Amino acid sequence: MHKVYFVGCGPGDPELITVKAKKLIQKADVVVYSGSLIPPEIVKLCKRAELHDAAKLVREDIFKILRDNAVKGKLVVRLHDGDPSIYGAIREQTDNLKKEGIEFEVVPGITSFLASAAALGCELTLPGVTQTIIVTRAESRTKVPTREKISELAKHKATMIFYLSVHLISDIVKQAIKGGYSKSTPVAACISSKLER
Repeated sequence: MHKVYFVGCGPGDPELITVKAKKLIQKADVVVYSGSLIPPEIVKLCKRAELHDAAKLVREDIFKILRDNAVKGKLVVRLHDGDPSIYGAIREQTDNLKKEGIEFEVVPGITSFLASAAALGCELTLPGVTQTIIVTRAESRTKVPTREKISELAKHKATMIFYLSVHLISDIVKQAIKGGYSKSTPVAACISSKLER
């Protein structure tokens, strides 16, 4: 039996994946990836792997691929954009692997908010301004507790990072102002952060 690797491949630039991630991707026997989220340049690193596009599969089928191949002793990679621990929805799969007695490892990736800051050439924390970063998402289909509403989080006056929310930017701005940010607060909307200026 082999362990299953949940591998973050970063913000999309093949040069921004970790050495460990690249080695696992290149050695993998089986790779499950999201075709719409993982750039072709990274998929091409899967030199010998049997590839499965998760966009065409239901959760149960993805888990079956992970489990069945790990049990056969194959090196299995579940490839994620960014970092698997940030909105990667891996908990259900890791819980199921534990129930089956299959070990797993999460390999972190450079997350898009760090790549975005680098691409913009800016710091996310500044002495005298803020030493805190809040990573969240705007409420949509996934509800958030009252204490995590944007207007509540904005009261901290921290740097705020929003994932999966660009389509809700107007509401984010309204709620941030309601919570105490001024209209002159700098904002950047970053989509597909690959360190290109």
